Amino acid sequence: MSAHHHDHAPQGLTRRYALGIGLNIAIVAGEAIAAFAGNSMALLADAGHNLTDILSLMLAGGAAWLASRPGNAKRTYGYRRATILASLANALILVVVSIALAWEGLTRLFQPERVHEPIVIAVAAVAVVANSATALLFLRGQKSDINVRAAFLHMAADAALSLGVIVAGVGILLTGWQWLDPAMSLVIVLVILWGTWGVLRESFNLSLDAVPPGIDPAEVREYLLGLPGVTDAHHLHVWAMSTTEVALTAHLVKPDGVLDDALLARTERELRERFGINHVALQLEHGGPENPCGA
Repeated sequence: MSAHHHDHAPQGLTRRYALGIGLNIAIVAGEAIAAFAGNSMALLADAGHNLTDILSLMLAGGAAWLASRPGNAKRTYGYRRATILASLANALILVVVSIALAWEGLTRLFQPERVHEPIVIAVAAVAVVANSATALLFLRGQKSDINVRAAFLHMAADAALSLGVIVAGVGILLTGWQWLDPAMSLVIVLVILWGTWGVLRESFNLSLDAVPPGIDPAEVREYLLGLPGVTDAHHLHVWAMSTTEVALTAHLVKPDGVLDDALLARTERELRERFGINHVALQLEHGGPENPCGA
């Protein structure tokens, strides 16, 4: 026998993603123009990071929309996994862009070029305000969705990195040290990679159907073994269906053979409340050599 529970996470993120994309397009355009006008590698690195954020938000927003689409005969789980794939793609894109920016930054570090500080400082100040406003859009919901958390971290990091560009511009203005600009671009790259690592690792694991963070499979198995009449639990699998939904399947040995709908309903509820598992499929078995469980 099986017990199923479907609990689709609310998707009301489309408007926030659209606003975030619009703000970032404006930031990238302004920073890119100012970077070339002011000859600033740090500002160009910040613009490059913001450009990846546009793609990240587009991927995350598109994935959230796909995840809300109903399943069909061919895709019984729907398109929920798109949110995990989008998170993994975003992290990989950030790594590739960071490597390219680091290469250019190192080149400039050994061959510093004149930077026009006032332009750099003014545009970076505007970017701080815009990135902070965008980060606030994703303040809510980041704990339960890795895509929303990634969007929030990207925007918050962008605000901090733009502030770093201002610091570099002021430093050059006061000291005349042109190497501060490429040095700051390398700092920006390191911060990007540091912030990306956690999302990359988690999204990679989720794409391979690893147990989601925060869930201990041994604790889940112990809970199942504590159910009335259950003597064994095997073929236990816990994985992420999306960045907000967790699924579980398990075979429970119940020698008395009694089908207890109330017990199944209680088990679903407690798995959801205690472990955040919101899609459950349980198979009840008599057990014993006369009723072997197939693999």
